[in-house]
Amino acid sequence: MASGAASGENKSVIWFRRLMWFGILGNFAVGGISLAFPEQVLEFLKLPPATPLVWPRFACFLLILMSLFYIAAAKDPVRNNYVAKMAVLARFGGVLFFGLVGGRYILFGLYDFVFGLPQALLLMRFPRHDGD
Repeated sequence: MASGAASGENKSVIWFRRLMWFGILGNFAVGGISLAFPEQVLEFLKLPPATPLVWPRFACFLLILMSLFYIAAAKDPVRNNYVAKMAVLARFGGVLFFGLVGGRYILFGLYDFVFGLPQALLLMRFPRHDGD
């Protein structure tokens, strides 16, 4: 039997998966570029320079590692529902953290919000299963 829309997969699940993959790829791109060129990214975003550069690079490395954990939710968010919920909570953790930090760092929180809000709304529309 085919998977996805052909087998009647819930549209909320389909769109959640798409947003998860888009977010993962976005995190890889942002993290990879920022890992390789931290000074240029900070300058582009008009953020203060960081010294030593190991810390922004480490933050980018952690973003990439965290995104690897999102893959289970992107592949099958119904079966890996806990991971899907944690991925959305992690997005809102970023929103909260960078919202509290404020200043131009809010851009990082807005980035998480752009993915977190629609993912949360879609997650709430997932089909319910007995025994879950």
